[in-house]
Amino acid sequence: VSNNLRQEVVTFGCRLNIYESEIIRKNLELSGIDNVAIFNTCAVTKAAEKQARQAICKAKKNNPDLKIIVTGCSAQTSPQMYGNMPEVDKVIGNEEKLLPNYYQITDEKITVNDIMSVKETASHLVSSFDGKSRAFIQVQNGCDHFCTFCIIPYGRGKSRSVAIGAIAEQVKHLVLNGFKEVVFTGVDVTAYGSDLPGSPTFA
Repeated sequence: VSNNLRQEVVTFGCRLNIYESEIIRKNLELSGIDNVAIFNTCAVTKAAEKQARQAICKAKKNNPDLKIIVTGCSAQTSPQMYGNMPEVDKVIGNEEKLLPNYYQITDEKITVNDIMSVKETASHLVSSFDGKSRAFIQVQNGCDHFCTFCIIPYGRGKSRSVAIGAIAEQVKHLVLNGFKEVVFTGVDVTAYGSDLPGSPTFA
């Protein structure tokens, strides 16, 4: 994180987070909030969570006036862990991070909803990917397997798919913006379409 910044998004973890960080970046620009960093975290391993906490502490040490918002899967599954950090100003969940009205710093430090209640995957048009030559498109989110060893469903919720029409619109938008390679991404892409009318697949 730069010492002299206006806005920054710091991403940990998967391709889905990379895609969502571009939505956050666009929303942050529209919000008009200055001197803020949003940390989009990962919860797959304890090492990933430790890395995020260390980065947060370092950023605040380098810039004591920096406003820090924490989101992502680790914030969704362990909101109080970040809420207890004096360096953190706001903790928002995986649904809230895509909605810019939640970026405002208020007396309510933690805003994390029940991710299992989320039934839809909102479609967002993304035009660019910071410093990357390939683009990512979210086609699916969540997982219904609930494996004993895996925390992902608790961070991402149940499986839900993006409609084919919305995916096609995003691909066209990215091609028009100069991307030659587009990667479909999700938590469990093999589950794509099972929740949509007609159960479409990519096969």
